[in-house]
Amino acid sequence: MKILLLGSKGQVGWQLARSLSVVGELTALHRDSTAACGDLTQTAALAATIRSLAPDVIVNAAAYTAVDLAEKERDAAFAVNAAACEVLAAEARKLGAWLVHYSTDYVFDGTGERPWKETDATAPVNVYGQSKLAGEQAVARCERHVVLRTSWVFDSWGQNFLKSILRAAAQRESLNVVGDQWGAPTRAALIADVTAHVVRRLSPETAGIYHLAASGQTNWHEYAQLAIEHAVECGMALKTRPGQVHAIATADYPTAARRPANSRLDTSRLRHTFGLSLPAWQDGVRCVVAELAAAREVR
Repeated sequence: MKILLLGSKGQVGWQLARSLSVVGELTALHRDSTAACGDLTQTAALAATIRSLAPDVIVNAAAYTAVDLAEKERDAAFAVNAAACEVLAAEARKLGAWLVHYSTDYVFDGTGERPWKETDATAPVNVYGQSKLAGEQAVARCERHVVLRTSWVFDSWGQNFLKSILRAAAQRESLNVVGDQWGAPTRAALIADVTAHVVRRLSPETAGIYHLAASGQTNWHEYAQLAIEHAVECGMALKTRPGQVHAIATADYPTAARRPANSRLDTSRLRHTFGLSLPAWQDGVRCVVAELAAAREVR
């Protein structure tokens, strides 16, 4: 099996380069690759690269993820998250290849408290979510497609909420963190391992959209408290202690892009279709905190 991975330098892509290397013959590209085009904004060169490599599976982990900046850079967000997906779908369809793509809980409006199902109506509340939904719709034009919607991604590689909180806790005596947005922190390594499992089992019956997130639910405030608590246990020198992390409302932390209050995802379809058991969100957080503590820094 020949696999083309795009976005290999991102959080998810970095882990996919590991997990997919044992599944098939892997070509991993990123925006600055020189041997072939991995830049999703260069659509003609990207299409030529796909035709040249003729992969059996295209895994697209590249995305425009600057949620707040997307409110001002709508064209840039749509170019990467939507227009490029049209090219990927068209080339995959010509080759008879599978297209595996990642999306987000931001395609929903964030209302209610029930975990979102794949069949629920989409209604994104910001430009980023709109661009990702357009990307999903483009990918679906390729019959052989799998879209994995996920949420609150983090890992020891790249920039994310977990690492930002630990950096802030090392510098400040107390922190204010939003406590009325709910979801499941999901480690990129988990997403990558599940993807490898899914790729091995691709068939016409498995095509479609799936929700992928760690099990359980929390809010950003409780997430930050657990991260700081475990970091202290692992010997990190932090000024903030768990009890000094104060919950605030979304209204008290204004951002350019509106955030959904409910990012919970129902993963039943994924688990039942592929025979998976997903670990608790706390497990991934503790593992990454321990890795960061062992490295003695938060990069």
